[in-house]
Amino acid sequence: MSQRLQPAVFLDRDGTINVEKGYVYRIDDFEYIEGVIDGLRSLRGWGYQLVIITNQSGIARGYYSEEDFYRLTHWMLLDLDMRGVHIEAVYHCPHHPFEGNGKYTRNCNCRKPKTGLFYQAAEELAIDLSNSIAIGDKLRDLEICNETEVKGILLSETFIRQKGIVSCKDWREIICRIRKMRGD
Repeated sequence: MSQRLQPAVFLDRDGTINVEKGYVYRIDDFEYIEGVIDGLRSLRGWGYQLVIITNQSGIARGYYSEEDFYRLTHWMLLDLDMRGVHIEAVYHCPHHPFEGNGKYTRNCNCRKPKTGLFYQAAEELAIDLSNSIAIGDKLRDLEICNETEVKGILLSETFIRQKGIVSCKDWREIICRIRKMRGD
């Protein structure tokens, strides 16, 4: 019996869920973007799986460890759950193609704008890409939209409109845009 595919919202973390402060890895530095909690609750209520896909090159650069990343992620997931937001999974890329040293310095398939983690999530979580959305604060977060039917929303004050991608200035506008996409 085949598994039924479900739509998802792929979310970048820094600059999309939390305020971009440059290599956030400590709980004390983590601050939610205004409106994100209500926005994520709405998305879950509409039946979307929520999946975080994040570049974490601070690991490769030696700014923090992968254990630091896991510690913050564990806290964030518990905190979101307590606020009524369930995140299905978090996928991260700890690599950088030329900065840093050791095992994390390499050109990989998982660092956005490459799309390896999106396809991994789609396979592991039975995601229907044709009915899914990607939200990020940089165009590299939305590269999957150029390869598939995933629709993209750029969280930015800068207006952009290209095939499959629109820009929204805040989470309230994102939710209005998705409501319109759904025909609600």
